[in-house]
Amino acid sequence: MNAKESQTTQPQAAAPVSAARFQVIRSARAFEEIAQQIRTELAQGRLKVGTRLPSERALSEQFGVSRNTLREALRSLEHAGLIRLQKGATGGAFISGRSGDAIATGLMDMYHMGAIQPEQLTEARIWLESILVREACARATPADIEALSSNIDAAEEATRNDDFPARAATNLEFHRILARMTGNPIMVIVMNGVLNVLAEFIGQVGHYENAYVLPSRRRFLKHLAARDSDAAVAEMESILKRLQRSYLSKIEGGDAQEAEAASAAAKTRAKPAAKSTAKPASKPAAKPATKTPR
Repeated sequence: MNAKESQTTQPQAAAPVSAARFQVIRSARAFEEIAQQIRTELAQGRLKVGTRLPSERALSEQFGVSRNTLREALRSLEHAGLIRLQKGATGGAFISGRSGDAIATGLMDMYHMGAIQPEQLTEARIWLESILVREACARATPADIEALSSNIDAAEEATRNDDFPARAATNLEFHRILARMTGNPIMVIVMNGVLNVLAEFIGQVGHYENAYVLPSRRRFLKHLAARDSDAAVAEMESILKRLQRSYLSKIEGGDAQEAEAASAAAKTRAKPAAKSTAKPASKPAAKPATKTPR
C-alpha cells in the first residue's frame, strides 16, 4: 500500500491496518488513559490519518476495560477531532485529519460561558487581521485578488437587497479568504474559530449600518494588489476599529436601556398605591313619587 492510499479518509477505501501497541489499563480514570495511549501511538507514527482502529471488542480486550469505558474514551477523542466514528458495515473508529473544529468549538464555549468578552473578541480579531494582511500582501495571486473582488460584489448585492444575514456572512467570508491566502493552516484554523464566534456576536448585535465598509474594502483591495502592506494594514485596522466601536456601543446601549427599563419597573412595583382623600360623593336626594293620574 502506497503513502497516498494510507492517507485516505474515505470510508469506502480499505483502511490501513493499525500497528498500535496498547497496554492493559490500571488507572481509576481508565477512559483518560485510553485516550492518552491512542494519542501517544499517533505521535509516534504507529497510527496515521485514515487508519482504522481495531473493533470495540478487540480494543476493550487489549485495554482490559468494558465497552462502555472504551466508548467514553472514543467519544472524547472524537470531540477533540482526533478520530471519526462511523456506523455501518464499513464503519468503526478512524484516525481523522484534524480540521480545527475542536479549537473553534472551544472558543465558542468560552464565549458562551463569558470567558471571552465582546471587547476581547473584537480586539483579538484586529491583532490577528494585521498579521494576515501582511502575509496576504506578500502571497496574493491573481486568483486571490479576484476572489476578494467577487466577495465585495456579493456584499454590495446583499446590501442593496437589505439582506442583513447574507451581508454579515459575506463580509466575514472576506476575512476567511484572507486567512486562506496566508497558506498557513494554523492561521486558518485560529481565524475561522474567531470568526465563528464573531458571527454569533454580530447576530446578537443585530442590524447595523455600515455604509463605510464597502468603500474601505475597495481601497484595501487596491493596496493589496499593489502589495503595499503598510497601507493595507492601516486601512484594515481603521475599518475594524470603527466596527468595534459600533458593535460595543450597540451592546452597551442595549444594556443601558435594559437597566433603565428594569429600574423603572422596580420603582413602579415599590411605589405604594395612593390613598384617596376625596369624600365619597353624596347620593342624590330621592325624588318624590309621582302619582299617575287616573
